[in-house]
Amino acid sequence: MAAAAVPVPEGPLVVGVDSSTQSTKALVVDAATGRVVARGQGPHTVGGGADGEGKESDPEQWWEALAEALRQCGPHARQAAAVSIGGQQHGLVTLDSSGRPVRPALLWNDVRSAPQRDRLVEELGGPKAWAERIGSVPATSFTATKWAWLMENEPEAARATAAVRLPHDYLTERLTGYGTTDRGDASGTGWWASGTEAYDEEILGRIGLSPALLPRVLRHGEAAGTVRDLPDLPLPTGALVATGTGDNMAAALGLGLRPGQPVLSLGTSGTVYAVSEHRPTDPTGVVAGFADSRDAWLPLACTLNCTLAVDKVAALLGRDREAVEPGGRAVLLPFLDGERTPNLPHASGLLHGLRHDTTPGQLLQAAYDGAVFTLLTALDQVLDADAAPDTPLLLIGGGAKGTTWRETVRRLSGRPVQVPRAQELVALGAPAQAAGLALGEDPAAVARRWATAEGPSYEAVERDEATRERIARVLSDADGLLRRA
Repeated sequence: MAAAAVPVPEGPLVVGVDSSTQSTKALVVDAATGRVVARGQGPHTVGGGADGEGKESDPEQWWEALAEALRQCGPHARQAAAVSIGGQQHGLVTLDSSGRPVRPALLWNDVRSAPQRDRLVEELGGPKAWAERIGSVPATSFTATKWAWLMENEPEAARATAAVRLPHDYLTERLTGYGTTDRGDASGTGWWASGTEAYDEEILGRIGLSPALLPRVLRHGEAAGTVRDLPDLPLPTGALVATGTGDNMAAALGLGLRPGQPVLSLGTSGTVYAVSEHRPTDPTGVVAGFADSRDAWLPLACTLNCTLAVDKVAALLGRDREAVEPGGRAVLLPFLDGERTPNLPHASGLLHGLRHDTTPGQLLQAAYDGAVFTLLTALDQVLDADAAPDTPLLLIGGGAKGTTWRETVRRLSGRPVQVPRAQELVALGAPAQAAGLALGEDPAAVARRWATAEGPSYEAVERDEATRERIARVLSDADGLLRRA
């Protein structure tokens, strides 16, 4: 039997990269149609500090993983007209005068800088002042707190640092030879002010970081440069390199989001976000006021306990994750890792309302309800007044494949739900940006032409107000208990 003919690309080929915490993926995509013609993936490892709170990774591994991922793409990678890097946010990459890492990068989930974070928030006038100036109240993940930690705990490493980069900046600079970043990823540092769209020199002064060590912030649609002659990397010399961006911004771009279109991401942690035309300034710290990768904003909130926490409850009950049952009045708040939204860092899981007739299936459903309730509460704070209440929720992440997750979101939100078929959204957002640069188009419009958000749609059902009110009441009544260490 003859082999099926491989479709000829209709447009130029572009490469998109997703450099995440534990691996780097590369996709080669037909810029005209969005068809993925090749893909590859290379692993990297994460280490930790002796205190167990550190999360570190050697940036050289990211480069090696990128090379491996591109090699797996075969000859298609060598035909790329443009490339873009999407990378994990908030990481601190310190480079010496020769461009080599001074020490392993501090990753987004490194929490050693909590004391520096608390001091910085207080020194600049409190949460409200940070929100108005930076757009966000910095969390421990923000890069500014990590540099403050480095200055205090590893002053020799800080003195040896000649350049400070974010993870996607590091890879982009290895490609082009120029130190650049974009406004989306820069907005998660804590030293880029959303009010002025520039580096904040007072904050940099407070943490002892010279602005001369930082990359140039490129405008939307501007090229970072071209691929240098790199014998170890299977990319064509001279290919355009886009600005790149952070992973959340790349995922939003990969969906081609329009303002007001809400996204729920169901993973180990839960994330909710939407593109907005209004600059966010939430003094409570629930909403991070990120910029998007274009010229708008990406208000975002995150919960720590989502699919992994519910799976743990299912395992404790000895049930399959889909083996839920309706009914019962039990409330289960699955805050197994503490919680970020609401801000309950010392919380543990809490069960209330257990009765003789409560079934294991009802308890499992209560765990889903508790996780989804906190996500929807965060979503209410993310969306602004311009967001229509009947706009479908785009459900992404590993949990979006689960029937119970989907039906719980429908029941507790009262909104229609759409589940995009596209799975590798960061890795698709990056080539959309590269295609936009190569074709001179808006990358979000490119992603919409690729139909990345298309997938099964589910109509709205009546919102389950009784369950929402019951969870809200227990959450309020148990506040003191949940705050105990």
